[in-house]
Formats: sequence, structure tokens, C-alpha cells
Amino acid sequence: MKGVTGTIINALAILIGTMFGLWRKSPPNAENQSFMKLVLGAAIVFVGLRLTWISVSGSLLQILWQLGIVIFAMMLGRLTGKLLRLQVLSNRLGHFARDRIAAVQKPGGNSVSDGVNVCAALFCAAPLGWLGAVSEALGGGPLVLGVKGVIEALAAMGFVAMFGWGVALSALPVFALQGTIALVVSRFALPFLSAHELVGAVNATAGLLIFSVSLLVFEVRRVEVADYLPSLIWAPLLTYWLR
Repeated sequence: MKGVTGTIINALAILIGTMFGLWRKSPPNAENQSFMKLVLGAAIVFVGLRLTWISVSGSLLQILWQLGIVIFAMMLGRLTGKLLRLQVLSNRLGHFARDRIAAVQKPGGNSVSDGVNVCAALFCAAPLGWLGAVSEALGGGPLVLGVKGVIEALAAMGFVAMFGWGVALSALPVFALQGTIALVVSRFALPFLSAHELVGAVNATAGLLIFSVSLLVFEVRRVEVADYLPSLIWAPLLTYWLR
């Protein structure tokens, strides 16, 4: 169970949101949606900055040095992500979900299978899932995936009106993907990172990337978070080399 608690919470939240949506039959009104958006955005800011804060240590100069490495890692990570076209792939999943939503509104649409495909594509592609699974596997706790679970529970409530109970089945690929990431990181990456004291560099970077998601939630700036995911690899490498 260690390292996958947040993934379990995330999957259960999707199931609970689906059941609540089936029971209530109507999505929250615009005022409640705005309030929940504000609360969830603030929660993302908190968990992101908290993760970065607890991952740096030492004197002020040492902390600034560590943050400088993190920022440099994010710059290199973005370049790497652009070359790998990670955001393009993420956008394609979003376009797929949009097309399936349009198709299900036409006669003959299979709402159950479409519900699984659309929700699985959206929930699995969410950067918070990848970042949360990695950070929890490295000892950052399940808080990030807990916040993601609340977001997806609310989304599931809205999708139920369109796709029905098939939305609940999207919890399975979410659990499989995030659980696999967490187990692989804890089994293969954690021993090396711990032996060379590099866990903090990865978590500090993940924290800033999580914080950047709040910019999307608050519609402050469109950040291509998927392109920054390679930063999680660059951060420990730079820390190791520059040490």
C-alpha cells in the first residue's frame, strides 16, 4: 500500500463522484462551480509550494542554489518536452475526448464505452496524476493525488449526465497507470535517488510544476505542463553533476 495510497484515493473519488452524479442527476450551479474552482486552485497552490518548501534545506544560500538548479532543470525539461512533443500528445487526447463528446450526442452513440474512453483519456493525461504518483513514491505523501481526486470526482459528476455509469469504469485505468508509475519509481528510482540524496531535487521540481497547474485553473496563463515533465529527470542529474 505504501506509495499508492493517493492513487487509491483518486480512484475511489471517481467512483464516489459517479455515484453522487447518478443520484443527484444535476450538476452544481455556476456559483458553486466558481467557488469550488477557487478552493481547488488554492489547494493546488498549497500542495505544490509545500512540496517544494519541504524538499529544500540548508542555509539561505544553499536553498537559493537548490532552487536555481530546479529552475534550470525546468528550462531543460521544457526543451526536452518540446522535442518529444509531450504537450502535443496531451492535446491530442483532449481533442479525442472532445470528438467523442460530440459523437455521443448523436444517435447511435455508445455512451458506456465513450464514457470510459473520454474520462480515462482526460484523467490519465492530467499532469497532476503523473506528478502526484512520482512525488508520493518519493515520500511526498498522497495530498497531490487527493486534490486530483476531488477535481475528478466533480468532473465525474458532470460527465454522468452525458455518459451514465460508464464514467465509473475510468477509475480502473487511472488506478493502473498511476499505481504503475508509483511502483516503478519506488522500486527502481528511489534506491538510487536516496543513496545519492537526490530525492529532494525531484520533489522540489514536482512541487513547482504542481504549482504551475494552478495557473491553468485560475486561467492566469496557459502553461504547457506536459512539456515540463522531463524536468523530473533533469533535476537529479543536474544536482548530481553540479554537486
